[in-house]
Amino acid sequence: RGRGEYTAYYAVNIFSCVPLQEKRIRVSQPLTRGPSAFIPEKEVMQANGLNERTNLLVEEYSTSGRLDNITQVMSLHTQYLESFLRSQFYMLRMDGPLPLPYRHYIAIMAAARHQCSYLVNMHVDEFLKTGGIAEWLNGLEYIPQRLKNLNEINKLLAHRPWLITKEHIQKLVKTGENNWSLPELVHAVVLLAHYHALASFVFGSGINPERDPDTSNGFRLIAVNKFCVCDLANDNNIENASLTSSNFGIADSLSELEALMERMKRLQEEKEEEEASQEEMATRFEKEKKESLLVVTGAFDDEMVSTSDVSRYIEDPGFGYKDFARRGEEHLPTFRAQDYTWENHGFSLVNRLYSDIGHLLDEKFRMVYNLTYNTMATHEDVDTTMLRRALFNYVHCMFGIRYDDYDYGEVNQLLERSLKVYIKTVTCYPERTTKRMYDSYWRQFKHSEKVHVNLLLMEARMQAELLYALRAITRHLT
Repeated sequence: RGRGEYTAYYAVNIFSCVPLQEKRIRVSQPLTRGPSAFIPEKEVMQANGLNERTNLLVEEYSTSGRLDNITQVMSLHTQYLESFLRSQFYMLRMDGPLPLPYRHYIAIMAAARHQCSYLVNMHVDEFLKTGGIAEWLNGLEYIPQRLKNLNEINKLLAHRPWLITKEHIQKLVKTGENNWSLPELVHAVVLLAHYHALASFVFGSGINPERDPDTSNGFRLIAVNKFCVCDLANDNNIENASLTSSNFGIADSLSELEALMERMKRLQEEKEEEEASQEEMATRFEKEKKESLLVVTGAFDDEMVSTSDVSRYIEDPGFGYKDFARRGEEHLPTFRAQDYTWENHGFSLVNRLYSDIGHLLDEKFRMVYNLTYNTMATHEDVDTTMLRRALFNYVHCMFGIRYDDYDYGEVNQLLERSLKVYIKTVTCYPERTTKRMYDSYWRQFKHSEKVHVNLLLMEARMQAELLYALRAITRHLT
């Protein structure tokens, strides 16, 4: 067979394994097999093979009606997957202020900010299936002015959410034929934040393009996600670079694990002995915020401009995350979390304007934050609360959000440099994530634990975006 051709069996129902027909099709195949370019196929398949629950969830909550690659990788954590699919299904399919095609077009606009062709393709298909106007898929100049008006908030939410003000909200909801009602705007903001964060998960977990026969609509993008082409082809063709290193490497990473556990134990003891003063805690946050800027994310220029097909769905492609504590560039105040929290402020506002989504998002945030199997690599009966909190709070720290009761000294103790590079890349520049970055941190940990890290990063990012957007809406209302 020609390169890129393979014989595939496609059943109408993904749960019946009957080969209904044989098709020979040409597709751009990923360079690695399975749902992820970072995780050996057998690890994901083992989880799926054992899991009836996953299949039932897909039947109930998947809009495409099939087990896609994201779902397969997330099914390493079935409890979380249920919360994720329920809230995503609610946003896309249940009663809500926005018409169905709008919902998918907003998902396309959000994913395009990170050049995530995987998500763009998925929602191009769904947009057409729900009756969307095909002409809109030619790019932003073909869409109604009303949707076009979301460009600014899409751009700011994706890259510099701290810049969103009540003026942005007023501009969108002011009277006129293209105005947004507040419920519609909240629905749009939830979708934008969800798909920006999901792009982080897609790139962070090395999700492969779907092997999909349905390319007939002509609007799908040919580009596979970047890591498949440049990263895997250049230096990561080995199944797992870290496993091919010498025995010293393994001993090295074992001692890395022991050292991390030792630090967790020491921090716990210090905590019990004495608490740092409020001034000291504030200083540690500012220090961590400044240091997070010095974390370099891959060998790319900051102003990397997209050349891929997704650029038709975005304005100002050169606009990206800026380290806002960078001296002299733009001084931005710290967002004190207790002044506007998800639990006390964001949740009730969302629920009031777009009923029930608040409950679903809240359940999802709690689920990922509290999810634990009490294991760390080969160790059992470990309390990983401290580690999960450090990961979540470090993401918020990069967005300027500070928790008064958290000692940011813990972040420095618990998150090694290679992990910080990975977190910053996945959160702020997901399209730059490489397999090498994924492999380089926590080398003794299981893939399922690294997927858990990605879920935490995704939800922390979504919550940060929502806090800034909802705070601006609240200010508009008061």
